[in-house]
Amino acid sequence: MKSFKLEGALREEVGKKSTKKIRKEGKVPCVLYGGEKNIHFESSVKNFRHLIYTPNVYLVDIKVNDKNHKAIMQDIQFHPVSDDILHIDFLEISEDKNVTIDIPVILEGLAVGVKEGGNLYLLNRRLKIKGLAKDLPDTLNINVENLELGKSIKVLDLKFDNLEILTPKNSVVASVKLTRVAKGMAATEDEEAEEPTTDTTTTTEQEDK
Repeated sequence: MKSFKLEGALREEVGKKSTKKIRKEGKVPCVLYGGEKNIHFESSVKNFRHLIYTPNVYLVDIKVNDKNHKAIMQDIQFHPVSDDILHIDFLEISEDKNVTIDIPVILEGLAVGVKEGGNLYLLNRRLKIKGLAKDLPDTLNINVENLELGKSIKVLDLKFDNLEILTPKNSVVASVKLTRVAKGMAATEDEEAEEPTTDTTTTTEQEDK
């Protein structure tokens, strides 16, 4: 998995007054937990731009007062009106402990059902997985070439090396459905097939009489 470097400064004070001051200075209050003790730190809001506003997931190398920590972003709070970042929680990780994280899903290949006139739908853009940090991929790649029209791929159909999928097994990840245009054409064809045919022989006989 790709890594992201983040530098921060240890917070001298923790509280509402201190937090408001930090935000006014263009910084984000953060907490790193999961280690020997919780570490409260701050970092410029500019430092988070490429970590948050992206579909990618990163392992974060956090440097606070010359001490390095490996972590994943666990939770983020936004202002309900301005969407400004209010607070971020990071979970410290180690090489010998499993990590639970949401990984983006990528569909690969042209599905058989699409060739037959269907549309491919990605219904779960991320899956929750558990594994060691060294085994975490950037994306979960799923081949859909054999996915037929009207069929779907569920979590229970998937398997990734050294990873456990925590998303419910019956959750649909991707499916191929008939398009509205194709449905309309099929309905029209059915209606035309059901229309009664005119008996030309009988009509001609009646006219002769």
